Amino acid sequence: MFENTTKTQCLFRNLKEIKLPSPACCSRAMPPRKKRRPSAGDDMSAKKSRQDSVFRKNETPQIREEETFSSKRCLEWFYEYAGCDDVVGPEGMEKFCEDIGVEPENVVMLVLAWKLDAQSMGYFTLQEWLRGMGSLQCDSTERLRNSLDYLRSVLNDSTSFKLIYRYAFDFAREKDQRSLDLNTAKCMLGLLLGKTWPLFPVFNQFLEQSKYKVINKDQWCNVLEFSRTINLDLSNYDEDGAWPVLLDEFVEWYKERQMS
Repeated sequence: MFENTTKTQCLFRNLKEIKLPSPACCSRAMPPRKKRRPSAGDDMSAKKSRQDSVFRKNETPQIREEETFSSKRCLEWFYEYAGCDDVVGPEGMEKFCEDIGVEPENVVMLVLAWKLDAQSMGYFTLQEWLRGMGSLQCDSTERLRNSLDYLRSVLNDSTSFKLIYRYAFDFAREKDQRSLDLNTAKCMLGLLLGKTWPLFPVFNQFLEQSKYKVINKDQWCNVLEFSRTINLDLSNYDEDGAWPVLLDEFVEWYKERQMS
């Protein structure tokens, strides 16, 4: 029995002498953790993300190109109405008005002609078209349609309206004549003042029964000044002022008509 006890003591002594590995050693000994392999779904998502990125890069220049005015598109647009000529004539003008949804006698066409600095009624030359449409940044029918409200709004500015009114005289007259024939003058006055000057219908009647066959530029410009400054009852009209005889006669005719 003593012998067995001695063996047991020796066994415990040997166990104490054995050194167990530290946790750090165990950690270094562990094999590295393997990364998860991407699934087929992950591959598709990554591929789609790369494709979207490429698409966005390619898309931006295309949008900017469409938003930028193009002289080439403007030139092609011009020849849709000019045909083989370097001028849009009456037939082409009719189609042009139809495409933009505006009647030829609409005042917005006069504003457009002023913007193009067109020299002859019913005609747009290539140079006028490119210069004017370029200033408006319009190179297509759609863009011009979108600019019509702006062109109408120009008439609300008194300074611009005066410039357009003065331009209309030279635009509408025959180029070999210094004056505007009466019928054309009445049409242009109706276009420009018919909706804003309450006395226009009466003035138009006066012109119809008058001796005048033409309107000169001085008379034309003074009619606008008259419409802006003289009261509807003509109470502030100065007969001794620097008004043309045409307006003196109108005031006299109107007052006689009111008294009768």
